[in-house]
Amino acid sequence: MTGPLVPPGARVEHVAHAGGRVRLLRGGPDSGVPLVLVHGGGPDNAGISWHGVFDALARTRPVLALDLPGSGRTEGIPVDGSPAAMADLAAAVVAAVGGEGPAVWFGVSMGGHVVLHVALRHPAAVAGLVLVAPGGLAAHAGGRFLHPLAWLACRLPDAVLLPAARLAGRFTRAAVRAMVHDPARLPPAVVEEMAREARRGGLGYLRYNQATVGRWRMRDDLSARVGEITAPALFLHGRDDRLVAPADSLRAAAAMPHARAVLLDDCGHWVQVERPERFLEEVERFLGPDDEQDRAPRT
Repeated sequence: MTGPLVPPGARVEHVAHAGGRVRLLRGGPDSGVPLVLVHGGGPDNAGISWHGVFDALARTRPVLALDLPGSGRTEGIPVDGSPAAMADLAAAVVAAVGGEGPAVWFGVSMGGHVVLHVALRHPAAVAGLVLVAPGGLAAHAGGRFLHPLAWLACRLPDAVLLPAARLAGRFTRAAVRAMVHDPARLPPAVVEEMAREARRGGLGYLRYNQATVGRWRMRDDLSARVGEITAPALFLHGRDDRLVAPADSLRAAAAMPHARAVLLDDCGHWVQVERPERFLEEVERFLGPDDEQDRAPRT
């Protein structure tokens, strides 16, 4: 049986938390400001989201990537789906293994929503933010008219939702086509792990949607609060993203005092997977000592 996907340069650890254990991928040197990587929702985990960039990030800096509750190989921890609760868990795990100093937090999609909560709830833990097509910045799921349908879907019982989620694992390649601009860019190992993650039928993304999708609008739209975040921030977003609107990132970056947004052509929802070289280029520029953190969107 094939084991869980582990990115090059990563070693697997497990951290005890809340009666269970969190799977942690760790790499890089022992000293320096850590980079904390938080994966997205759906058939995702730390090994999937960060497979193509983990090793490069870990060459000069400590890197930590965790599986959120209900995803990957994190086990035995209650899954309530609240992005605030996931932020508290992530901050606690990082403090337990990486000390009390601030880290640069990376989050993609749902993970970006979690990381925004880390910045708002635990500002002393944050040295900077890298947000890839982050969730939590829209008033509606799929637009005002489709939102009530999304809410109704979230109300279905687990007896319906869980088999449907597992069944979706058979159609992973079709789902990938909706997420990315060019599916050929995805490594086969990543697509295979996505299918395995879907078949496991974890509760993480289901509970996240149930916690955040209200009847008429999103319950946790952070658009009005991102201006409180003073840490330097980099938004990365594909222009062809069909899941999260690039305009969400542009608005949020404009509202934050030390943020800039980069829009990438020929790229969908997964910048770090679809365009890893450009992702690493922008991240290195952001982390460099001379980065002025301008807010102007670039192409």
